[in-house]
Amino acid sequence: MDEHLLLEVMSVFVVVAAIALLIQAGYLFGIYKSVRAMEDNATRLMPKVETLVVSSHAALEDYRSQMAELTTKAHALMDTSQKQLNTVEEFLTDAAARGRVQMDRAEIFLDDAMARAQDTVAMVHGTVITPLRQINGVATGVRAALQYFLRGNRPSPDRATVDEEMFI
Repeated sequence: MDEHLLLEVMSVFVVVAAIALLIQAGYLFGIYKSVRAMEDNATRLMPKVETLVVSSHAALEDYRSQMAELTTKAHALMDTSQKQLNTVEEFLTDAAARGRVQMDRAEIFLDDAMARAQDTVAMVHGTVITPLRQINGVATGVRAALQYFLRGNRPSPDRATVDEEMFI
């Protein structure tokens, strides 16, 4: 290639590079203006942010002290509740044990009462019912003997009918 063409190509590339540098300078100037505007806005908002940070810090400290107080009270309440639950548990355990003892005593009492009632029934049966049956048997025998001797051998027709109806 000849020198002249080379110089022209290089001149074109230098112009293109210069244009690119100007465009970049324009972008940098725009960025600089944006940064300055943001800095101005940030400078204007900084006092408000600082007061917000200070008040947030104060509120946070207040909440921390309140949370510490609540935590202490909650632990005290849980300790008291645990003690009361232990007392109630001891009371219920004692009541259950006493209840079992009383139920055992009631069962023994009822068993004894039932045994005595059975003994009494057996004694009444042996001393009252059995002699009454024997007396009833003797009375029936005396009645039959009297009827036999007073009326003769034959039973009355009413009596015979009643006796027959019992077996039919």
